[in-house]
Amino acid sequence: MASVPIRPLPAQPSETVEARFRRLAAGWEKATAHLSSMSASSNHPAYQEIIRLGPEVVPYLLRDLEDNENHWFVALGAITGVNPIPPDAAGNVSKMIDAWLQWARNQGYQW
Repeated sequence: MASVPIRPLPAQPSETVEARFRRLAAGWEKATAHLSSMSASSNHPAYQEIIRLGPEVVPYLLRDLEDNENHWFVALGAITGVNPIPPDAAGNVSKMIDAWLQWARNQGYQW
């Protein structure tokens, strides 16, 4: 039996960007917790919907990255168009997080 992709529910008219992000992120985490591939995880419909939220969601991504160490690297790169992770930090999640948070501080982001 073929699996049917899970589609995120559309935003409610009164739903804030933060509430939508939290709803989508919770669904993404639950649906992809068993995956070891970040590529598969970042292709999940909820993750892609978070990317489509655009620049307004960046502070929420940064906060979640700092607090929960969720892998928002693909989303942050897609939205901002940058990759501040130095080559020697690739694969080291702690250093990757530090690189993104330092870049964000340098750009004036607050989260």
